[in-house]
Amino acid sequence: MTLSKLSRVKFCMLLLVANFLGVMKMSHAAEPITEKVTSYIVTYFEVYSSDIVKTKLLLKELTDSSIKEDGNLRFEVVQRIGQPDQFAILEAWRDISSMTQHQKSEKVTAIKEKLNVLLRSSYDERPHSALQVGKVMVPHAELKNSIFAITHVDIVPTIKDQGIALVKDISTISPKDPGNIRFEALTQISRPNHMTIVEIWANEDAIKNHASQKHKKDFRVTLTPMSGSLYDERFYKLID
Repeated sequence: MTLSKLSRVKFCMLLLVANFLGVMKMSHAAEPITEKVTSYIVTYFEVYSSDIVKTKLLLKELTDSSIKEDGNLRFEVVQRIGQPDQFAILEAWRDISSMTQHQKSEKVTAIKEKLNVLLRSSYDERPHSALQVGKVMVPHAELKNSIFAITHVDIVPTIKDQGIALVKDISTISPKDPGNIRFEALTQISRPNHMTIVEIWANEDAIKNHASQKHKKDFRVTLTPMSGSLYDERFYKLID
């Protein structure tokens, strides 16, 4: 092989590698999130049973501080029914900037440091964007005796789009069920094939009625072969 032919071969190989790396870079790039959109955070954590009272006091302090911050739309702290050592926090912020400022604030950081001592697992904080949402803010009086259902949905990546469509459908139909206060679907920013469904129901009868509806059964049956994990639905109430 002559020198010129060898040079052309090398050049073609380099071009192919460059194209391959470019495609790889695009396929792994995070989808851009618009700055001026409502931003959400769903957080899960567990504490030692002996520290439940201390935890609730810290969480009330965190709530009181957070709802006063510029850009806060809601800050709901809930405790799992039947497993009172497990908590979740549901946040909504006017935009990414206000959410980021909250996460970095000295007050929040100080409270989380105190809370960290009480944890028996990690503080699992997951930023989300809206997939299918309704009213962001609900009067506290409506939430006082309500029941929250939080479901983590994990779709196999190769059929992500079908899974997203399915979650959007159930989130569009279900708010019409009797006793629903809020029904929304959120997409985890770091993993777009992971979604969180957040429901609020007036009482246990409303939850049972929703669970018996054909659209809920169809949703679960269709979701099963798409799922990368077990169907994980948990029930909570606002901390008292």
